[in-house]
Amino acid sequence: MNTRTALQLARWTALTLACIGAAHAQSKEEILHTRATAAMCANCHGTEGRTVEGSSIPALAGMPKDYMVLQMKAFKEGTRPATVMHQLSKGLTDAQILTIASYYAAIPR
Repeated sequence: MNTRTALQLARWTALTLACIGAAHAQSKEEILHTRATAAMCANCHGTEGRTVEGSSIPALAGMPKDYMVLQMKAFKEGTRPATVMHQLSKGLTDAQILTIASYYAAIPR
């Protein structure tokens, strides 16, 4: 291998490692942001979306994402009756609703 080829290989390796490192850091930030967004539900729906047995508040863990998005939008629009969910959901963007629904859908029941 000549010096020029070795130098090109070293540059490509460094660039690849830098990209992998940046993607990994971004992934950690996204995970933390998602968890923080979903954490606002924990006061009523329990840690990781698991309510205590016999609770009238539904568990969110394992709830289908599309179903949860529909319910959250119904709360937000006022078409589904609620005690506090209609108030809480009005402060959420569609992106936040999707983030929350995706997060809890990925947690096993």
